[in-house]
Amino acid sequence: MTPKDRALAIGKRDRVFATLIKVVGPPPPRRSAPVADRFSYLARSITFQLLATKAANTIHQRVVDLCDGTVSADTITKAGHANLRGVGLSNAKAAAMLDLAERARDGRIHLAQHGRMSDHDVLTDVVAVRGIGPWTAQMYLMHTLARHDVWPTGDLGVRNGWSLLHELEEMVTEIDLKRHGDVFEGVRSDVAWYCWQAVHLSREQ
Repeated sequence: MTPKDRALAIGKRDRVFATLIKVVGPPPPRRSAPVADRFSYLARSITFQLLATKAANTIHQRVVDLCDGTVSADTITKAGHANLRGVGLSNAKAAAMLDLAERARDGRIHLAQHGRMSDHDVLTDVVAVRGIGPWTAQMYLMHTLARHDVWPTGDLGVRNGWSLLHELEEMVTEIDLKRHGDVFEGVRSDVAWYCWQAVHLSREQ
C-alpha cells in the first residue's frame, strides 16, 4: 500500500481521522534503515531515555565525538564505562550501552537478521538488552525497520492524540487503546503517526 492508500484505509475505518488526514495529508513513506545504522539507533535511544530533547542531543553528540564519529559496538566497547560516564551518560545508561555493544559483538542480538524477523521476535531480541524496554523496541520497529503495524499503546503522545481526536474527557487507557487499535490492523504505525500529528496541531492552536 502507498502512503495515500494507507491514509484512505484509516479514514474509512474511523471517520474521526478523515478530517485530520485532509489537513496533514498522507503519512510519510517508511524505509528500513541499513543494517549498519541499527546499532547506532539503539545506542541513541538509550541516551534519549527520560531526557529532554536538547539535553539528550548534547550528550549524544558527545558520545559520537567520543567514538570518533562512528557509534558502533566496537567503538562503544573501546570507549568503556568511565569515558561514557564522563560525557554525561548516567551509570545505568553507560552500562546499558555497553551491554548492547557486548550483545552485538557476541551475536546475542541479531541486528543483521532483524529485517527478516517477525515483529514479536525483534521485540524479544531488543528488550533483552539492559535498559531497553518495550517502547524503545517499538520505536525501533517503526522508525528503523519501517514496520507498518506497530501499535505503541504505552506512548503518551499516541494516547493523548487519540483522546483529542475522539474528544474524550479523560485520556484513553492503554488497555482501551489496544482494543481500539484492532480495527486498524496492518496500518497501526500510521495511526500512531496521525495521533502524534493531532497533538502537534493542538499545541499550535
